[in-house]
Amino acid sequence: MDIKKHIPNTITCCNLLSGCVSCVMAMEGNFIWALAFIVFGAIFDFFDGMVARLLKVSSPLGVQLDSLADDVTFGFAPSFMVFVFMRGLEFPDYLAPVAGILPFVAFFIAALSAMRLAIFNIDKRQATTFIGLPTPANALFWASLVVGYGNFIYSLNHGWLLMIGLILLSCYLLVADIPMFSLKFKYFAWRANKLRYSFLIASAPMLLLGVGAAVPIISLYVAVSIIKSLRKKRAA
Repeated sequence: MDIKKHIPNTITCCNLLSGCVSCVMAMEGNFIWALAFIVFGAIFDFFDGMVARLLKVSSPLGVQLDSLADDVTFGFAPSFMVFVFMRGLEFPDYLAPVAGILPFVAFFIAALSAMRLAIFNIDKRQATTFIGLPTPANALFWASLVVGYGNFIYSLNHGWLLMIGLILLSCYLLVADIPMFSLKFKYFAWRANKLRYSFLIASAPMLLLGVGAAVPIISLYVAVSIIKSLRKKRAA
């Protein structure tokens, strides 16, 4: 039995398990640990493909398993986290008949994340870059928003409207035909990676925000990607 070929899939399963535990943490209202396990899942997701390439054991099974794990950890887990969070929001009196239903809008995140992953698997353009917001980035945005800015959103008179608006926006960005630059380095020369290095330098001070850091970092990532795309279209 060749144990080596099972190592990447084992790492991928650790990603999936992290997503499952994140859901349990969210269900118990422990949003900090829910965020932590999404981060753990992202770390496993980073290493499973790398290990598969290093060991030269990439397989179609691994590709499918990776997508399934990603939709649990970066699709369902953050959407469930947002669902639990939204159940604590105050809705105006005129929405009382549907106040118990509106938090379910959060699960659009899981549905569009699945769509995003399916598109990624068949889109040949995404071999070296991304089209649409990557699911790990979207998941980290939502988990960081709930943990870092949850109390602020609860204090708003229309926090429910902000949440629904952000959910619809993120769902659009997941499947939008917008090129998003990759942070993967093939080599480290400044000239070839000017955008990546500039983004990392600009993002570094935001880490001081702690658990809320992913919100401005992912927002900056999306903004820079859109600006880069628009400039490329104008130059064409």
